[in-house]
Amino acid sequence: MMKPRKERLRAFLFARELDQWLGLLRVGLGLQVTLYSLAVQNDWIYLFGGAGEGLNGRALSEGLLAADSPLVPRLGWLISVAGFAGISESMALTLIWWTLFVAGLWLFLGFFSRGAAIAAWFSHLCVAKSGGLVAYGVDNFMTIGLFYLMWAPLPDRWSLDWRRRGKAQATDPRLSGFFRRVLQIHLCIIYLTSGIAKCLGSGWWNGSNVWRALTRPPFDVLPPEVLVHGKFFFPLAGAFVCLLEAGYPFLVWSRRTRLSSLLAICLMHLMIGLAMGMYLFALVMIILNLAAFGPEFSFRFEKIVPGWVKKGLAGTG
Repeated sequence: MMKPRKERLRAFLFARELDQWLGLLRVGLGLQVTLYSLAVQNDWIYLFGGAGEGLNGRALSEGLLAADSPLVPRLGWLISVAGFAGISESMALTLIWWTLFVAGLWLFLGFFSRGAAIAAWFSHLCVAKSGGLVAYGVDNFMTIGLFYLMWAPLPDRWSLDWRRRGKAQATDPRLSGFFRRVLQIHLCIIYLTSGIAKCLGSGWWNGSNVWRALTRPPFDVLPPEVLVHGKFFFPLAGAFVCLLEAGYPFLVWSRRTRLSSLLAICLMHLMIGLAMGMYLFALVMIILNLAAFGPEFSFRFEKIVPGWVKKGLAGTG
């Protein structure tokens, strides 16, 4: 009795998967990191500079981090290392920005994918932790996505690395399937806990939380007159968000409801991004969902995958 259960668990965790999901994740996160870098470029020194150069918020954030744990990565580490080489703080911050930007471009192209993923993850983690006072959900989900990408079986066959290595032997489909499965489970846990938390309060059911979210600076993108005329829509929107997030982990596993639930969750994030100006947050959530649950809908993969890869996948036992 135990053996079939173990076999079912093994088959679930190590399902054979080709790497189209990994290509989606790499290209999407490369685009995300690049756009993120460009979005903060003009305010980079102001946000992270020291005394006399910027907001000086980094000192406060890193002070709180040090009190919590001295092992949390932060920009101060990189600036201190640069200081030993005689590099000023502003120049060090500029080099860090270029590291993040170039890492994003290289990820997008699939050029030195592993090194680019590690550089993007660590530099972005330092930025997110040192900018904790101005960070929000996009930083957390970028860190999660880049962490999975850093450990995933790169390169995928749409990357320049794959071409540069002369189409090396394909990654073990079971290993590819394991990383995708962990990402799927992680996303489901996030949505389930978020949905349950929203359902327990009354603010989402009566629409007051939607109203506050849309009217609180700096997310008050929509004109007040539009919000006033649409106030009767807020309870419906709040109930939709509650039910979708709580139900998504169950609906997305079934092949019959996977496409509709995936489209619904992506549409929800798109609408949030447009209505609140949270474009990068919407983008990273759509990327993670498409990579986890959408490759079969995003590609007609069977028509473009080489025949020798199909045979290798079918023959893996």
